[in-house]
Amino acid sequence: MARPRTSPRTVEHPSVEEVSLQQLLEALVDPVRRAVVSQLARARGEMSCGTFDVQVSRSTLTHHFNVLREAGVIRQYYVGTTKMNALRVDEMEERFPGLLSALVAASHLEGTREPPAAEA
Repeated sequence: MARPRTSPRTVEHPSVEEVSLQQLLEALVDPVRRAVVSQLARARGEMSCGTFDVQVSRSTLTHHFNVLREAGVIRQYYVGTTKMNALRVDEMEERFPGLLSALVAASHLEGTREPPAAEA
């Protein structure tokens, strides 16, 4: 007996025009979400959900992906059973010029900076 045909899995994304600056900034205030954005920017392409180097549980990371998707920062789609993530760079650049690239650059600088020395 043949398996019933199912429709492909899809993920809803807001139009970038629907996203407010407030919503975008609130999405990017969290350090885990900034790490996700930075890793996607460094990858210069898509990454599957399980490949991110973050110190949170899978369910918590799913929450962070949802916040980023609802803020228009990432696009998610399925390849088979794997959910892929990609930055919406061109769309974000058109809506909020320079914001995403400035965030990625600042996150990179912040991550490479030596911590301040403890005073004796």
